[in-house]
Amino acid sequence: MQRLIIDFLNVTESAAIASLPWVGSGNKYEADRAATSAMRLFLNEIAMDGIVVIGEGEIDQAPMLFIGERVGTGIGPAVDLAVDPIDGTTSTIHGQNDAITVIAAAPKGSLLHAPDMYMEKIATGPEAKGAININRSLEENLYAVAEAKGKKVNDLTVIIQERERHQSMIDQIRTLGGKVLLFEEGDVIPAMSTCIEHLKIDMFIGIGGAPEGVLAAVGIKSLGGDMQARLLPRTNEEYERCKQMGLSDPKQALTHDQLVNAEDCLFVATGITNNMLISGIRQNNNKFITKSIIIHGKDKKLRYVETEHFCK
Repeated sequence: MQRLIIDFLNVTESAAIASLPWVGSGNKYEADRAATSAMRLFLNEIAMDGIVVIGEGEIDQAPMLFIGERVGTGIGPAVDLAVDPIDGTTSTIHGQNDAITVIAAAPKGSLLHAPDMYMEKIATGPEAKGAININRSLEENLYAVAEAKGKKVNDLTVIIQERERHQSMIDQIRTLGGKVLLFEEGDVIPAMSTCIEHLKIDMFIGIGGAPEGVLAAVGIKSLGGDMQARLLPRTNEEYERCKQMGLSDPKQALTHDQLVNAEDCLFVATGITNNMLISGIRQNNNKFITKSIIIHGKDKKLRYVETEHFCK
C-alpha cells in the first residue's frame, strides 16, 4: 500500500483544485461533478485493481463515484477504496471552512462494504482505546473515557455536529459538566481530531454518513485510536441493500476491525477550505498551493504535505 501514497495524494490534490472554481458558487451539482470527474480520471491512471466499496453514489446517481465502481488500470494490488470527492460540499459552495477531498484505502476485503446511508458513530483517541462501547449509554461512555484518560467528566471535550438530531446529546454532555465543541459540516476530520493530542478533544459522537464513517475509521485506526459504529437503515430497501452487501444483521454494532480490518491502510486528504488540521487551497500568481495530510496505518505517523502546483 505504501507505494500508492503519492498516487493517492495526486488524486486528492487534483480533485480539490478542480473544485476550487465552485467555492462560494452555490452550485452543489457542479462542485461535485468537478471534484468527482478529476478524482475518477486520476484514480484510473493508478496501477491497481481498485473497487469503491463505500462512497456517496450508487450506480444511477451521477456524478458520484458509485459503490462497486472499478478504478485503476486493473493491473497491480487489489485495493478497497472509500472516497469522498468533497467532504463538506455545502461548506464548499458557501465559501465556508471544513471542506476536504479524501480517500482511504486498504487491501481487498478490508473495508466495510455498505450503502450510502446514515451511521451512528463514536470515536476516541489512543489513550482511551478500548473504553468506548456504542451499545452503552452516552453517560456510560463519557465516564469510561474520562476514567481511561485519568480525567473527570467535566474535564472532557466532546466534538459533535451541530444538528437538531444531536441536541439531546449536546444537552446531556453539558448537564454532566462536559464541554461540547460544535462543527457545522464534514465529520471526517472532527472524528479524527480525537487522535491529535494538541487539539485536546476527548471524544467524537453523532450520526452522519456511512462513507465518512469508514473514511474516519481508517484515519483513526492509523493513528492508534478507537471507533465503533452502527448503520441506521431507514427503509426496507436500505435494510435489504445492506444484506445484499454481506451484512447479515444491518443494525449490528460494528467494531473498529469490522470497519477496517487491516493495519496496512492509507488515509489521504487535501484541504479545499480551511479546517482544524490543514488549510485550504491558496492561489498565488501562476500557482496553486495545497495542504494535505497522509497517514499510513503501519507506521502510525501523521504527515503534512504542502505542494506547489504551477499552472500550465
